[in-house]
Amino acid sequence: MTTPTDATDRSVPGPVRADGTRLVWRGGGEVLVVEPWGRDSVRVRATVMGDVADTDWALLPPDPAAHADVRVEVRTDGATLVNGGLRVELTASSWFHEPVGYEVFRCDLAFYDAAGRLLFRELGRGGSLDLRARHFRPRAGGDGHELTVAFEADPDERLAGMGQYQQHVLDLKGSTFELAHRNSQASVPFVVSSAGYGFLWHDPAIGRATFARNRTEWHAESTRQLDYWVTAAATPAAISRNYADATGHAPMMPERGLGFWQCKLRYWNQEQLLGVAREHHRRGLPLDVIVADFFHWPHMGDFRFDEEFWPDPAAMIAELAELGVELMVSVWPQVALSSENFAFLRQNNLLVRAERGLDVQMSFEGPSVFLDVTNPEARAWLWETCRRSYGEHGIRTFWLDEAEPEYGAYDYDAFRTHLGSNLQVGNVYPQLFARAFADGQRADGETDVVNLLRCAWAGSQRYGALVWSGDISSTWEDLARQVTAGIHMGVAGIPWFTTDIGGFHQGDVADPGFRELLVRWFQFGAFCPVMRLHGDRLPYEEVTAADGTRRLRSGGPNELWSFGDEVYRVLERYVHLREELRPYVREVMRAAHEDGTPAMRGLFYAFPGDPSAWDVDDQFLLGPDVLVAPVLEAGARERDVYLPAGATWTDAATGEVHDGGTTVRADAPLDVVPVFLRDGALTRLVGRTAGPA
Repeated sequence: MTTPTDATDRSVPGPVRADGTRLVWRGGGEVLVVEPWGRDSVRVRATVMGDVADTDWALLPPDPAAHADVRVEVRTDGATLVNGGLRVELTASSWFHEPVGYEVFRCDLAFYDAAGRLLFRELGRGGSLDLRARHFRPRAGGDGHELTVAFEADPDERLAGMGQYQQHVLDLKGSTFELAHRNSQASVPFVVSSAGYGFLWHDPAIGRATFARNRTEWHAESTRQLDYWVTAAATPAAISRNYADATGHAPMMPERGLGFWQCKLRYWNQEQLLGVAREHHRRGLPLDVIVADFFHWPHMGDFRFDEEFWPDPAAMIAELAELGVELMVSVWPQVALSSENFAFLRQNNLLVRAERGLDVQMSFEGPSVFLDVTNPEARAWLWETCRRSYGEHGIRTFWLDEAEPEYGAYDYDAFRTHLGSNLQVGNVYPQLFARAFADGQRADGETDVVNLLRCAWAGSQRYGALVWSGDISSTWEDLARQVTAGIHMGVAGIPWFTTDIGGFHQGDVADPGFRELLVRWFQFGAFCPVMRLHGDRLPYEEVTAADGTRRLRSGGPNELWSFGDEVYRVLERYVHLREELRPYVREVMRAAHEDGTPAMRGLFYAFPGDPSAWDVDDQFLLGPDVLVAPVLEAGARERDVYLPAGATWTDAATGEVHDGGTTVRADAPLDVVPVFLRDGALTRLVGRTAGPA
């Protein structure tokens, strides 16, 4: 048998070739390409029996100026590529492999930081184990390959990112993730390591990622090539900057995104919605956006107001404008078989297609199928239709619901789009749904784009995607999960995050237990990147048309004054606090736009040198200066708060100053959320409002 030493001795001269700063290795039917892709970063692609494709799922063309100092060295046993703070070593080998009876070829990759410290490397051969780091397995029928890529990484590294999963887990090391979208799950496959690197799995295929102590594995169920991007930097903030440069910066958050958004399931007619806006104005309550939720349309896929319930949208929007309020309308990508647009869209191949069986992809309120937003023609049609129905009335904020998309059954292999099999491209759907509106709005001259989506993928941020955490339940457990969800979404490059304040499912407005949960959630929401009240409240309200036919029901009341006077007094204070925070939130959003910095941050993000900060999963920072410790347990009237080392912290409620690196017990009566201000910042602003009445 041949040993690893023999493999080194029999290296093929010059197996890696340099094309400028691009390194190419070929062997055994595989092509591997490693090239600089932005500051301190590289892109790695590989395929079998062909050439790598220039797919642009999320990555943008890099700025050539970022490669001014790239160095490439080609050796007889491989090559080295150095780009700023990242060094990649390619080690090539070949040997006569006796078990198979012929010459085999291999090229291994290892990634180092500027100090020469190993960040991670591809899984080694393992001697007689004969392991492969890059394993392409053909799929029956020849439509792509099943792919698994394995790496060896520091078993003690801490990991964050990956988007939004409904779990209260901060350190992702030891976790496994489905690379697929679901209602309340947004798979954004970018992870940041405490070891000093960021890794983007640049493949929208359905798959999984596993971050075990003995190996990291990325798996695609069907793909045409391996494609990932790596960056190295000393801090999470520097990694975020590189990642935003690579996949796109979020635009500057429009002014309407800085205040309070009012919503419920559902305002079912024009006068009801206007009545809520008028009452906000009468009470002097701040309100930036109010929402017309789903089924304001005649049939799903009509993309217009139902005239019976919304007789004069232009007058409604004009009155809202006088009140200083903007209207957001819900747009679903489903098209009902009964829609006025179904036949046209089906005839012109603008709908997602079932690979087998009856072509009904969801049946909520009747059978429907999804618009194929991976098709540029479908995206253009969608925007043009919505521009006529909504944009011409002055509506410029859209709620792009069902963005996963939410197939009635998550049989990911059952559908095909313009770009290919859903198994290969399914995860890019929410990004392209956001793009349909952002491209159309910008082409029409709109510069302030923000649209609400229930899902995202890498690159969604550049299309003004504000992502909310989906149809979660009204429970304390779900409230706690939203803290870590918001932190991980920010690390994954999606800085605009919000939740349904109070949860979506089953909150009863008359239940004292729910009212307490709502207060604590509202306090949390006041410090989220966007503050938005929504939910499907009990008791329900039935809705009937003038001809006696049924329409989708409405939920119970969900306004600030809907939960009793005691609750109202607390909510009133925090909605005014949010308004007072507007100048600060604006600057937080500016940093998100310019530097890719999350608006909602884990403590580790700002204090990576404090080991304890990587363990805190129930607190967060809004921007650099405001530390929020939401109350996440029923009946709690105090809680422990960890204050990171490297700063002093002022209790916004009491004015007491504490040194960092300590844990303090903070009072938290029902009307107080513990908030601490870094080095005295904003003390006068927040202290007036966050303390007891």
